[in-house]
Amino acid sequence: MIERHPWMSCLAYGVLGMGVLLSLGPLYLILCSATVSSQQWLAHGMPLLPGTALLHNLEQVARRIDIGRHLFNSILVSCLVVAGKLTLSSVTAFAVSYFRPRLRGLILCLLFSALLLPLEVRIVPTYAAASDLFEPLRSLLGIRILPSISLVNTYAGLSLPLIASATGTFLFLQFYRTIPPELVEAALIDGTGPWRFFIDILLPLSRTNFAALGAIVFISTWKDYMWPLVITSQEKMRTVTLSLASFVPTESGQMPEWNLLMAAALVSIVVPGLFVVLTQRWFVKSIIGTEKN
Repeated sequence: MIERHPWMSCLAYGVLGMGVLLSLGPLYLILCSATVSSQQWLAHGMPLLPGTALLHNLEQVARRIDIGRHLFNSILVSCLVVAGKLTLSSVTAFAVSYFRPRLRGLILCLLFSALLLPLEVRIVPTYAAASDLFEPLRSLLGIRILPSISLVNTYAGLSLPLIASATGTFLFLQFYRTIPPELVEAALIDGTGPWRFFIDILLPLSRTNFAALGAIVFISTWKDYMWPLVITSQEKMRTVTLSLASFVPTESGQMPEWNLLMAAALVSIVVPGLFVVLTQRWFVKSIIGTEKN
């Protein structure tokens, strides 16, 4: 039995209101800052009310950087990473869960040990491998006839090193363990092969997992700064996150162009915001399903 008390309801709504304020407050300040001119910013500081210079600031942003190309790069790279990571994670978890290889324990240990090494730690060897794919083979085996293939300034270089995910494999592995063994036995009796069982049974049951993990991966890839900064040197291959640095002066003593920076940031959060809105229903379903399990 749940007892309702007015003071507890007020406290709950107060906590929820504080959470909304802390989460949406920075977005409101970005909107206000993107709608004022640089003179107003320098004269009055960060505004608390929206202005009328949003279109002018967006026009200046479009003149300074190729915002359309950078948005396209971010969308393409994020979609490639989401598709690759979801495919690799689901297939890997399926193989480990249902095929039972002899070295299953060792595979899981090596797989989950990758959780201890984020990309920032292995950034140097990852870049070395991406700059020349066959360099490790030439060094270990002494085969000099292998061609030199570089992924620098390519969409493959921006996406491939981010596809492998121990976290995604762990999430799918935990979900597959909740599948009743009777369902697997019934599929075997019906003569269902492994791939048909995976495609016709597991994939429909994993829709909420795909949506939740896809939303998290899309946002994390969209806001990634370090790897695009390392793997790209051409302006046309930059992502929208890197383009924001164009409004921050490199020389000390100069003030950033806050109004243009916030206008560019406002444009950059539109796409991930729409993605979250479109996948929110499945994301909530995945949380409810996890709590029931």
